[in-house]
Amino acid sequence: MSHPRLTPDPEFSGLNEPAQIGRGVVNLLRKPNGARDRQLLLGADVTILWRENGWAYVQAAADGYCGFVGVASLTAPQETTHKVSAPASHGYQNAKMKSIDRCALSHGSRLAALGEKDGFIQTSHGFVPVQHITALDDFADDPADIASLFAGTPYLWGGNSRLGIDCSGLVQAACQACNIPCGGDSDMQEAELGTLLEDGSTPQRNDLLFWKGHVAIVWDEETLIHANAHAMAVVYEPIEEAIARIAQTDGPVTAHRRLTLTS
Repeated sequence: MSHPRLTPDPEFSGLNEPAQIGRGVVNLLRKPNGARDRQLLLGADVTILWRENGWAYVQAAADGYCGFVGVASLTAPQETTHKVSAPASHGYQNAKMKSIDRCALSHGSRLAALGEKDGFIQTSHGFVPVQHITALDDFADDPADIASLFAGTPYLWGGNSRLGIDCSGLVQAACQACNIPCGGDSDMQEAELGTLLEDGSTPQRNDLLFWKGHVAIVWDEETLIHANAHAMAVVYEPIEEAIARIAQTDGPVTAHRRLTLTS
């Protein structure tokens, strides 16, 4: 896939060091102290291509996205074993629900289990309830169901977490949870995901509808779920109403694509 955000800038290359995101949610910036393009979650693998003055230029292993993060947010890579399957969770100081929380975790965060105690797995970021996690290779089979976990999440441009997410971040979270490779931006998703359908095709669950700069997941034949600035949240919306509303500002639907799902 050819895209400027996926092509490392030669000005910021030279290193090739593996690393991992060591904080709950980290902004992936266009330049040091610049605009946020996307976010990376705890445990995400990256390659450091350049490092200077407290900043690192990295490329994410999951989707190839490039950008700048603070060096302090990176750790040495460790083999992750689990991921957060709940909408959100916490890493606690001790294996007790009333313990002080050390780290906020979002759906999709990756963890390395060091042991298990009293219904929690022990990690370097604290104890995490076993009810909130699943094995790293345990994948869901319904992207729309994953998207529903984010219902009510505040809209955040470039967001990728339960704390805040945008339209393409929601689609990426839903697809990756179902083992479907997925780019980080809606134009990448429109170019690569699933099969393009003819105009007028009847929407079905897990189809994707695209507009200029926007994407939504079909919940059923009459409803979609998407993160949008109109509601400033992840919401369900009637498909016909969404098409009419968005047409007033961003034009008509540009693509209707059907994901290839594995059972």
